[in-house]
Amino acid sequence: MPNKEHNSWLNNADRDLVALGIATAAIILFVATGSSVLPKAIDAVFSDGVGPDNLLVNALLLNVVLIIFGWRRYRELQNEIGERRRAETLARELAEIDPLTSCLNRRSMEAATETLRMHASSQALAVAYCMIDLDNFKQINDIHGHSVGDEVLVEMSARIRDQLPKDASLARLGGDEFAVITSYDAANRDRVDDFVIRLYEKITLPFQLEDVTLDATISIGVSTDHDDDGFNSAADGSAALMQRADIAMYHAKKQGKNRYFWFEPTMENELRFRNELESGIRRGLTEGEFVPFYEQQVDLESGELVGFEMLARWRSTQMGIVSPEIFIPIAEEIGLITEMSDQLMDQAFVDAGSWADPLTLSINISPIQLRDPWFAQKLLKMLIKHDFPAHRLEVEITESCLHENIGMVRSIITSLRNQGVQISLDDFGTGYSSLEQLRTLPFDRLKIDRSFVSELSNPDSSSKIVDAIVSLGRGLDLPITAEGIEDEVILKTLKSMGKLKGQGYFYGKPESAQEVRERLALVGKLAIVDENNSEPVTARQPAANVSDIEAPALPKIVNH
Repeated sequence: MPNKEHNSWLNNADRDLVALGIATAAIILFVATGSSVLPKAIDAVFSDGVGPDNLLVNALLLNVVLIIFGWRRYRELQNEIGERRRAETLARELAEIDPLTSCLNRRSMEAATETLRMHASSQALAVAYCMIDLDNFKQINDIHGHSVGDEVLVEMSARIRDQLPKDASLARLGGDEFAVITSYDAANRDRVDDFVIRLYEKITLPFQLEDVTLDATISIGVSTDHDDDGFNSAADGSAALMQRADIAMYHAKKQGKNRYFWFEPTMENELRFRNELESGIRRGLTEGEFVPFYEQQVDLESGELVGFEMLARWRSTQMGIVSPEIFIPIAEEIGLITEMSDQLMDQAFVDAGSWADPLTLSINISPIQLRDPWFAQKLLKMLIKHDFPAHRLEVEITESCLHENIGMVRSIITSLRNQGVQISLDDFGTGYSSLEQLRTLPFDRLKIDRSFVSELSNPDSSSKIVDAIVSLGRGLDLPITAEGIEDEVILKTLKSMGKLKGQGYFYGKPESAQEVRERLALVGKLAIVDENNSEPVTARQPAANVSDIEAPALPKIVNH
């Protein structure tokens, strides 16, 4: 493209010289013919002499026309070339400058980084590359609109620019991601830390916009081409510095946002493993590697098995059985949690269809799924597809979901309960739900978080929190399920608190669908089909308490 523009400029310059040549030649001819024509014309007018030759007069007039034409064309070409030069300058600026914030863009930042590196090297200085990302910027756009989001970015760039060291460059790399490159004395890394701290002090101040006031936080990753041993060749180049700063920034996000980290080699290994997990999750969804496991839920008073909670497991061909604490947060971040949950629930309804009524199936719902206004309809459609009774399904919603969109959550809960589905508030006590929410939202059950229940194993610990939750449930007429029952001490304490339902490793670890079938076959809780009417009925075998049955051997659960 630059070659075409250059050739165009040369062509215009040639045309400019031609027009100027025509005008110059016309002037020369005008002087030559005028010196002959004008004296005779004057003589003819004032002395009755012989007039000039008509041919020379016509030539003189033609020269006048040529002079006017050539000069006008020369001026027009001058103006055209000036406009083109201004357009080329603007195009070059647009190619190098972000039009919204007037910062450098990604392309020009690479050149600025290399220029600063060369200058720093000649001065025996180190270079620091800071990657700055606005936390939860998508929510600002979603809630307030992109125009407000643009205002925030413009104000943010101005605040960063005000804190820049004199040799630093600022770029907007895209979206809400900014970068700063600066030099510093390798023996005085604190200079960079001071700069980053000043950024936090300025950017975390409220954004006073025309229509709204917003609070925002940032996550920053910092990389350098020097380490404790001096120059680091592994970070030699703008691409390496940017990649390392990006890894450190992602690490800051992972650690809870609103913080900054210098790059460390271990972060690169974590990111590589993260990328492997992402690829593995995508592959696992297409190959059906995600399977439901089931944890027993027991009536604590009688010891009778009353249902199971479905837990996701990943049977990876490369990593074995992977815990949900590892892959579910990643699936939520990359937008695959809905597809994963649909696969797991489909299989769970098939598995639970072979259990005897009234054994229940509990499923956990991600906050992301509750953002879908059609979630209730999709779930009910799935129940119809598998002919699974709605009254045997219990949907568990965590307290954190109540703070995102209480109106939509209320609508979904109401729709499901109207069809007979039971709704449980999971991890109660960890999400700061209000008594008003508990009173107005139609929950059917509270689940005490395992972090509170586990404290009951210590004889010296207080059970006041669990006591309070049980009393609250009794006052609101809500049954209670206790998670994390690990030993006899916890079980005995919970039994003394009233009629509860419980689950935990004391009753066995989560089991696969086949292991659950074997367990239920032993206690006569498998549904069988009557060949005469093809209706499922319960096998008539002697009932037994869950605690009397030894759980089958389980495959090892791998936590990476």
